[in-house]
Amino acid sequence: MTKIVGVRFKPAGKIYHFNPAGLEIKKNDYVIVETARGIELGKVVVEEKEISAEQVVKPLKDVIRIATDEDLKISEQNKQKEKEAFAICLEKIKKHGLEMKLIEVEYTFDGSKILFYFSADGRIDFRELVKDLATVFHTRIELRQIGIRDESKTLGAIGVCGRELCCAKFLGEFESVSIKMAKEQGLSLNPTKISGTCGRLMCCLKYEQNTYEELLKVTPRQGALVQTPDGQGVVEYVEILKGRVKVRIEQRNGAALSDYDVKDIKILKKAKSDDNSEKNDEEILKILED
Repeated sequence: MTKIVGVRFKPAGKIYHFNPAGLEIKKNDYVIVETARGIELGKVVVEEKEISAEQVVKPLKDVIRIATDEDLKISEQNKQKEKEAFAICLEKIKKHGLEMKLIEVEYTFDGSKILFYFSADGRIDFRELVKDLATVFHTRIELRQIGIRDESKTLGAIGVCGRELCCAKFLGEFESVSIKMAKEQGLSLNPTKISGTCGRLMCCLKYEQNTYEELLKVTPRQGALVQTPDGQGVVEYVEILKGRVKVRIEQRNGAALSDYDVKDIKILKKAKSDDNSEKNDEEILKILED
């Protein structure tokens, strides 16, 4: 087992593990650590605990020290510098006529590097821009192109639910979501209904998916032939979360629609799959990707 603490460098950023190195580190403490980008200041969001060696991403680096008041002051100064660098970079982008959108600027804690994050429709030749910025700031300059989901996470916004975007509020990493999830949850496959502010599938499709997958194992689909206490019939409507289905049973005086608990029926023949479902999924994905 290995002792670690979990550190975040952004409010809703990924959690990275570090060796507490014998320091008495508490949750919400700020610490100075060494990362691939250089020396950084981060916030402890996971208190010291032990995890298996298989869970450790190597090399596991030590926490250098608990942040001092001077360290916090430097961090605040860097934030002010980032605002100034943002404005300067916007001017340089305009000067060079580049089709790119500047999203964020980050100074490493020790000031050894400045990172400029931007979005663009295609590849951008920013070599002259980098030279120009290096002349102004006299330090290492790095430009990183980010995707539309990362752009929304960085900038933040209000989602269709009326709340702050999950990715900007608490999601450390994006999880894989698919059209299949929307179908299994009985949602409209209209791209405008299942896509988020970023234009991609909503992250929240993932939240209840495990529950739906378990329920679908015991719940017949619409069109399935089932045996009920009143005879055989075809499922017409499914209330998956309530665990109930409505079944059409043919009788002498016509068809009757009856309501049953899924525990009281038996599936005799599964519903026919929609032959065009895969084609429809591809069309929806194309819309979301465009």
